[in-house]
Amino acid sequence: MSSLLKLAFAGTPELASTILQKLIEAEVYSIELVFTQADKPAGRGRKLHKSAVKNLAEAYQLPLKQPGSALELDAENELTNVDILIVAAYGMLIPETVLERPRLGCINIHTSLLPRWRGAAPIQRAIEAGDTQTGITIMQMDAGLDTGNILVQKNCPIDNKETAKTLHDKLALMGGELLLDALHSIDSGKLQPKTQDDNLATYAKKIKKEDAAINWHFAASKIERSVRAFNPSPIAYTALNKIQMRIWEVEVLDQSCKPYSPGEVIKCSASGIDVASADRIVRVHKLQLPGKKVVTAAAFHNGHPDFAR
Repeated sequence: MSSLLKLAFAGTPELASTILQKLIEAEVYSIELVFTQADKPAGRGRKLHKSAVKNLAEAYQLPLKQPGSALELDAENELTNVDILIVAAYGMLIPETVLERPRLGCINIHTSLLPRWRGAAPIQRAIEAGDTQTGITIMQMDAGLDTGNILVQKNCPIDNKETAKTLHDKLALMGGELLLDALHSIDSGKLQPKTQDDNLATYAKKIKKEDAAINWHFAASKIERSVRAFNPSPIAYTALNKIQMRIWEVEVLDQSCKPYSPGEVIKCSASGIDVASADRIVRVHKLQLPGKKVVTAAAFHNGHPDFAR
């Protein structure tokens, strides 16, 4: 394999930094430039925070750019000096004029088996939909939204306890490993790109806070999947007996919730808070009151002994 491929990398959150770390540790290719989004205010103090990719790039003293908009991306035309731009959860659309600058174009690491779950939130939407598998796709980027030719894919099962966090971590590691395989194949000219079937495409729209509001009129299985899909962000939430709370972990009981109405608290004990859905009982195991830490249902019951009476 040649060691002369010159790479640029564009990414922002933890998923992208995990992949970049794998690329750095491989010590095979030259990372000429890193793009990440501008520092953003976060937390109660609204202080500016660096992205995970920026922290990593600074730690390894990699050349770093933080364009404020797509129009400012590669303003100095530096990508004409690299072979490939690798994009992973960058959070900014790459203009078509920029996609054409690297000698071998731009490739994207996407956390689904394209064409399923094109778009912003493939991990959460896969869990929410009840998919039993997902994976990593590395594709050649074009002007569309995750529509480019598939270079390589790898499957990853989704177990019935998977949260967005646990699946994210698995896919991040897998993405880094698959990227190295893809670069090896690109470098040696062995890849045979595959066109996506647009008829099979589904879209993973961006997560909004209101998506995480629990609708107790849904089936218990759908509620349980939503709780896992929105953990660790934005976290499922509801009001039970007029107490607002975030729900971190639930279980579906194989019991009918008749004659109770959806959203009605049936029982609260050390075992959990049992709530009626459209069909079966949903037992809440972990929850969080506003401004408080996450607690078990047993701890909540100790502090609210009359909650279900």
